[in-house]
Amino acid sequence: MKTNKAFTKRIKITKNGKLIARKPGQNHFNAKEGRSTQMDGNRSQQLTVSPKVSQMYVGTASKNKN
Repeated sequence: MKTNKAFTKRIKITKNGKLIARKPGQNHFNAKEGRSTQMDGNRSQQLTVSPKVSQMYVGTASKNKN
């Protein structure tokens, strides 16, 4: 199965196979938000997906290395 390239450009795979991505909806229109809300949008979050979905979108790169 082919890897979904659009999805892989938005995530980072850590050494242990975790998926890290930015929180959605924080790209623009942040001027009226409070500073803490602006900074919360810059933080990344861990994605929790099943191994089957992970393999479907990310490919073999996210398999655990045992």
